[in-house]
Amino acid sequence: MPTDALPILALLFLIVGALYASVGHAGASGYLAVMALMSVEALVMRPTALAINILVALIAFVQFARAGHFSWRLFWPFALGSVPAAFIGGRVHIPPEHLRIAIGIVLLLTAARMAWVALRPPKSKAAPTPPALPAALAVGGVLGLVAGITGTGGGIFLSPLMLLCNWADTKRTAATASLFIMLNSAAGLAGLVTTGWKPPPSLALLAAAACLGGLLGSYLGSRRATPRALNLALAAVLLIAGLKLVLN
Repeated sequence: MPTDALPILALLFLIVGALYASVGHAGASGYLAVMALMSVEALVMRPTALAINILVALIAFVQFARAGHFSWRLFWPFALGSVPAAFIGGRVHIPPEHLRIAIGIVLLLTAARMAWVALRPPKSKAAPTPPALPAALAVGGVLGLVAGITGTGGGIFLSPLMLLCNWADTKRTAATASLFIMLNSAAGLAGLVTTGWKPPPSLALLAAAACLGGLLGSYLGSRRATPRALNLALAAVLLIAGLKLVLN
């Protein structure tokens, strides 16, 4: 990672950490987008995003859990399916050019998800109903594998699915997604460590910046609704970064 870009990357990671943590996410797709825009090598992007994800997701989870939004009964089936799959995904070796495309596709899907959330018309719903055990295990397994391979925590896909299927309300979804992201990121990073990855010196500065943003964003987000403009702004950044990776 180029040292002359570290100050800018740290500032952007702080902003991304704050924005994502406000909705219970750790920001992996945002960190990937920032690194893509700064032309960081694809093989560096995945472990960096996973490592920082663990810290910021933990911060977000603590804030949402302290606010009373976490349900262990809702969470554990997703985790049971996802954690082993994320470990396997972290061990999967993908050539750099293919990894860039895979990450780019994840960013484009994330951008579409955020735009959908921001633009969909509000509508009344019945009381949330947790998913059946087989469905939660299957969803967790698929998202865990995607998380480990691409360097995301999987929560960016779990959250819209939970809301779309009416498995939980917004705050409980955020609490569930934050711990889901933390465990998947840890499992994915563990898989990378077994292949020889070691943290670079630059990781400490980026992690500190993202954690500072995560503290602020999760504190506010656990007590306030997500602004519509936030999802649109993040969607635009992810769209640009995703197209850059796929087209290059």
